[in-house]
Amino acid sequence: MRVIRSIAPALSLILTFTIGGLALADPAEATLTARPLAPQVSIQLSPELAKKAQDTYGLAEVEAQAERLRALVAEDLQRMGVMAGGQVTLILVDVRPSRPTRQEMSSRPGLSFRSAALGGASIQGQMTSFDGATTPVAYTWYASDLADSRRQSVWGDAQWTFERFSHRLSRGQLYALR
Repeated sequence: MRVIRSIAPALSLILTFTIGGLALADPAEATLTARPLAPQVSIQLSPELAKKAQDTYGLAEVEAQAERLRALVAEDLQRMGVMAGGQVTLILVDVRPSRPTRQEMSSRPGLSFRSAALGGASIQGQMTSFDGATTPVAYTWYASDLADSRRQSVWGDAQWTFERFSHRLSRGQLYALR
């Protein structure tokens, strides 16, 4: 009980200072430490992929992967402070699952979740900076061997491709070499 009584005033002082410091911060100082404006990231499916998704993979699953790519790119660009105030427009040209999707398994009963495929993705697009300058970007990766497959999930290879693309884009590795 004695320890709690001696810690309580110090803890109260720390909390008051922290909360008070935030409340009393100078507005001019706050603008200097504010996070940069996040870039707008948009993504669309290529017409060929949209048709393949509808007929083969399941449109909802492919759209979920496109949203995953958009979220990864937006998060990485925001974290690295790249393209602040800019816009990134991406086209998911192709995506291939590493395992059969639900729609594939229901339309082809001989498939099992243990069936494996060479997955991956192809992404194209452009980055438009706040001053209007545009830079094309593209990234493609597909597993070339089943031993090359990165993960055991349905979209594992595609997700690995998205992570690599996002990582390289946010660090300038896809457009600095042009």
